Parts: sequence; C-alpha cells; structure tokens
Amino acid sequence: MAQITFYGAVGTVTGSRHLLELNGNKVLVDCGSFQGGKEKRLRNWEPFPVSAGEIDRIILTHAHIDHSGHIPRLCREGFNGAIHSTHATRDLADILLRDSAHLQEEDARRANEKGYTKHKPALPLYTVEDAEAAMNLFSPVHYGELIPLGETARIRFRDAGHILGAGLVDVKTVSGDKSRKILFSGDIGRPDQPVLSDPVQVYNVDYLVLESTYGDRLHDNKNPKDELARVITESIDRGGVLIIPSFAVGRTQAILYVIRELEEAGDIPSLPVWVDSPMSIRATEVFEEHLEDLDISARRLTLEGTKPFRPKQIHFSLSRKESIAINEIRKRAIIISSSGMATGGRVLHHLVQRLPNPDNTILFIGYQAEGTRGRTIMEGGKSVKIHGNEVPVRARIESISGYSGHGDYNEILAWLMAFNRPPEKTFIVHGEPEASQAMAEKIRRRFGWEVVLPTFGEPYPLSM
Repeated sequence: MAQITFYGAVGTVTGSRHLLELNGNKVLVDCGSFQGGKEKRLRNWEPFPVSAGEIDRIILTHAHIDHSGHIPRLCREGFNGAIHSTHATRDLADILLRDSAHLQEEDARRANEKGYTKHKPALPLYTVEDAEAAMNLFSPVHYGELIPLGETARIRFRDAGHILGAGLVDVKTVSGDKSRKILFSGDIGRPDQPVLSDPVQVYNVDYLVLESTYGDRLHDNKNPKDELARVITESIDRGGVLIIPSFAVGRTQAILYVIRELEEAGDIPSLPVWVDSPMSIRATEVFEEHLEDLDISARRLTLEGTKPFRPKQIHFSLSRKESIAINEIRKRAIIISSSGMATGGRVLHHLVQRLPNPDNTILFIGYQAEGTRGRTIMEGGKSVKIHGNEVPVRARIESISGYSGHGDYNEILAWLMAFNRPPEKTFIVHGEPEASQAMAEKIRRRFGWEVVLPTFGEPYPLSM
C-alpha cells in the first residue's frame, strides 16, 4: 500500500512537507518552515505530526527555507536518515540553514535583552549546531542519477528551473512490465529566464503534486530587463538610493546578472552595487562553483572570460561594520539585501534607514507572501513594524514580477500541456487558498483532470 499525507503547504504558500509512504518506507519530500504572520510561524514550534525517528529519508526539492528550513528541527527531534538533494542544493542549503539558525539565535538573544518576549528565556527554534548536524546527513546526487528505494522503486531529480539545483522529484515503481510514477513539482521555474535552464518536460505521470504560488496571477508582460533599467534610471533621477530586498539564493544572482548586462549595453551607468548579505555573497560563490547547472548562455560567458554575476562596481559587505557603513551612502547606489519578503536579515536595517525618505526607492522582485512586511509595503501600508517600532513608508515602492522564480498559471498550464497522458490525480499545494483554488479550476476546465485540494494531515491512497 502507498499513500501520501500533506503536513504543510496546504492552504498556505509555505511549509512544504509531503510524507510519501511507499514500499515500507516513509519518505518526506521537503521539510520547510512556515513563514508569514505570527500564527503561521508558531506552527514551526508544534511537534511534527509523525515521529521524526520513523521517517526514513528526506528528499529535498531545493534549498529555499520554505522547503528546507525545518530540517534541523526535525533532526533535533530524532530524524537520522539520509537527506537526498542535488549537489548545488546541498551547498546552498548549507548556507541557508546555518544562516537561518544564526538569525534565530540572534532574534532570541535580542528578545531577551530588550524584553519583548513572553517566554523566559526566549529560545531559538534550532541552533547553528543543529544545522551543522543536519548537514552531515546529506547524500547529494546529480540530475538524473537514480536513488534506490527498496527493490522495486527509485527516485531521481529533474531540473525544475526554479533556482540553482532545484529539482522535480520523480518517484517510480516497477513491477514486471508495469510502472507507476508520482511527480513532485517542488517549485517550477519560468522559461527563458537568465542564468537557469527551462524546467524539464516529464512524461508518464500517474500522480502529480503541483505548486500553485501564482495559480491566480499572470506575470507582468513588460520586459523585466527594461523595467529594471527604468527603475534604476528613475532612482538616479530622484537622487536617492535603490533598495532591493532579495532572496539570497536565485533572485540576487539573477539581478546581478542583468545589472551587468545593462551596464555592458550602456542602458544604465555603472553604479556602486552593494550586496549586503553574507548569505547572498556565499550563494553567489556557489553559483560560480556550479557552472554545470547554469544555462548555456551563462556557461558560454564564463568561457569568454566574463564573470556573469559581477557588475563593474560590485561591493560585497560581509561584516556588520561594512553593513553599517552603507548608511552613509545617500545617492546613486543600489543595495541588494535579504530577505526577499523583508521577514528578517540585514534588509530590515536598510528599510528602517531608507523607507522614510521619498527620494529612495524600494524594489520588490518576487512574490510577497500574506502576512509578511514585504506584502504590507507593496499593498500601500503607511507604516510597517520593524524591530518593535512603526517605520513610516514614504519611499517610492516598485515591483517587477518578471524575476519571480515561479511560473505563472499560463506558464504552468503550458508545461502541463506536454504531458502525454492525464495523471490519475493532481494534488494542488504551495499556494494561498485563492491561488490554489484558481489553479485547480483552470486545470479542470482546460484538461478535465481530476484535481484535489488536499487537507492537512489527511492520508490519500495511491495505487503504486
């Protein structure tokens, strides 16, 4: 008997955790943190619904915290199996999980010092030591390499085109001349994006677990490269500083890549570009170390001697002192800092400094989940709470959806069109309720497939 149970990313866009029980194995596909408002974040503190020691292995689609961020906590609760990912995902997860643990330790320390906590003392969800212990369990593979699961099943990753190392998870069972397949999309990237390859097309899928982040929206059809040039030019004209809250992994590297292209084409002047995030800096180094996973255009540039992620006046700010020094910059500069939804990290300090000034610009380049500071600012909030204080929002607010790492609903439908036959069931996950419902209806209308909006904790039997 096989079954799948969803313990996250249902009714919300974060906390991806899908438990597949197959051939006597309990396989957890992704182990992410819940992000957003306090109610969602508190779910990270709840005991995992399945005993951690019963889970045999984790299959990690990619390194983003909403897919990987609960791994150290699960290890702390007793998980001791193998964690399979691609090599690039392993290297990026090493950065992200250590950073996540460090931020939680810092938040707990600050809460205890300032007294804004009901807990005595406030504790981190997990520590850097927990993250380091989790990394020892990683057993990475290459795209296409088979991971045996008992004698009659195997798992492999296919390129999802979302961030470096992101994979579609292809689980196949074979019995005689009969085979069955369940595919987990993880997060599906967009076609024709800089740096990354397009999502791989797959076939012969019996069950599909599909993300729906943009299930009710289309990306702006404006050219994102032209839009970035416009925002930078207008920022220069206003005489302020451009702040780009950006995910450290994927989005930061894409923006650096395009800024370099715009400079080389003469579409923008060469400006000081500050990458103020140790995590972003290390992630950029990982991108440069895994050239084999970049698209062919980016690989060709490196053969020609170009450093794809290095604009002319690039500055990497590693230390706290270097970060604070950026406050002295008042005009004609770009600051890229994480996190992308303004949920934590150094970007919060830059927002405190820059949001009150109408000469400055804040540019969001990706999805802003419900309940995050980024969503509040994008939706026109007059102020936003940061470190316990209300900060007025007077800066110019811009957004460009073209750099999102998620396909919109038309891009996902176009990917589904190439399936050679309908899956028996398609489970819609990883979206706000409206987005998931909209994605389900579009698939039903366009293809006539059976679509399920799963319920948290309910097991669904699979014929595998």
